[in-house]
Amino acid sequence: MHRFLRIDCLLTFVVLCVVAATGQVRHVTTVNPLSRSQQGYVEVYEFDYVDVQPQFPGGEHGLINFINQTREYPYHAYKNKIQGRVVCSFIVGTDGKVSNVRVIRGAADESLNREAMRVISEMPRWTVGKVDGQAVPVRCVLPIAFRL
Repeated sequence: MHRFLRIDCLLTFVVLCVVAATGQVRHVTTVNPLSRSQQGYVEVYEFDYVDVQPQFPGGEHGLINFINQTREYPYHAYKNKIQGRVVCSFIVGTDGKVSNVRVIRGAADESLNREAMRVISEMPRWTVGKVDGQAVPVRCVLPIAFRL
């Protein structure tokens, strides 16, 4: 009886460790822009599961300034008084470059979604995220607001 109990506890522990370890890595589909038929997968870490989180140059204050200086309200949305918030995800690579920009939750007007993606795509290199002292790609989520 005790032997089976120990094995059961050991198996439960192993399963929990595997689930905890795999919860921090995510597979993201990438498309080669030169060849639409070739898709690849990149293993990225979630922002909350890295030892050192990636950081925009100048920190959070620098990020807000960059967004406010780079963002241009689309004319059609401005003219029709359309407001909204676009939530985007992107990957900060091991070299600090921003890639794989995608809209997670878009605004009512598609022009706001395109503008949010443009702003994120133009970001300078970030300080890289690290796990165990090693640079790793990290998936980040950022909301960009459009208010009149």
